[in-house]
Amino acid sequence: MHALANPARFLKIARPLTPILTLGGAGLATVGAWAGLTQTPADYLQGDSVRILYVHVPAAWLGMGGWMGLAIACLTQIVWRHPLAGIAARAIAVPGMVFAGLCLATGSIWGRPTWGTWWEWDGRMTSMLVLFFLYAGFIALARASDGQDGAAEGGGISRVTAIFGLVGAVNVPIINRSVVWWNSLHQGPSITLRGSSIAPEILWPLALTALGFTLLFAGIVLMRMRAILAGAKVEARMRRMAAA
Repeated sequence: MHALANPARFLKIARPLTPILTLGGAGLATVGAWAGLTQTPADYLQGDSVRILYVHVPAAWLGMGGWMGLAIACLTQIVWRHPLAGIAARAIAVPGMVFAGLCLATGSIWGRPTWGTWWEWDGRMTSMLVLFFLYAGFIALARASDGQDGAAEGGGISRVTAIFGLVGAVNVPIINRSVVWWNSLHQGPSITLRGSSIAPEILWPLALTALGFTLLFAGIVLMRMRAILAGAKVEARMRRMAAA
């Protein structure tokens, strides 16, 4: 981890890796979505509406997984003061919020023909909406703290922002277990460590879209980290020129 503390060393790895992850992820997600739309049968109960799972499930996974990555980055900044940790947290926040919003949108579209309603204030949907607003709060707090203390310099985040990211992780297990803890319109866990309740002929494209969107997410995060580092470098140079 500390081997990447040097921004120059990190950028040397991130530059070639960014297009590989981004293009590879986009390609896999496209193939998976095509297979899900054209190569799998309709569900015997939900019909063709089930096909939205190829976007909805990866979006839910990345919305939750993105916050866990953000929380780990915040913890790394608080405990070890890793110089790139805050930058990583800031870079994760925007794509994480996008995928959380995509999860909510596709879930509503899926729910309308399946449940007869666009929205229900049950545990799973409400806690996912809370996650969306947590992302928005983190982004706003990170921007508000820019330049206010040393921890936020160089493109990173303040200690208060890092603590907010860490505390917000409490919501992730609530999302995961909400359909078990409370009665809900939302179906129970379809994929667990014990296996899957989804028919194999419908399930296999999901692996492609899940992997594809995950690689795409990673590529976007690296892209944003590089942009934040470049912006911090330009800002530091402008300050030196102004002081001279």
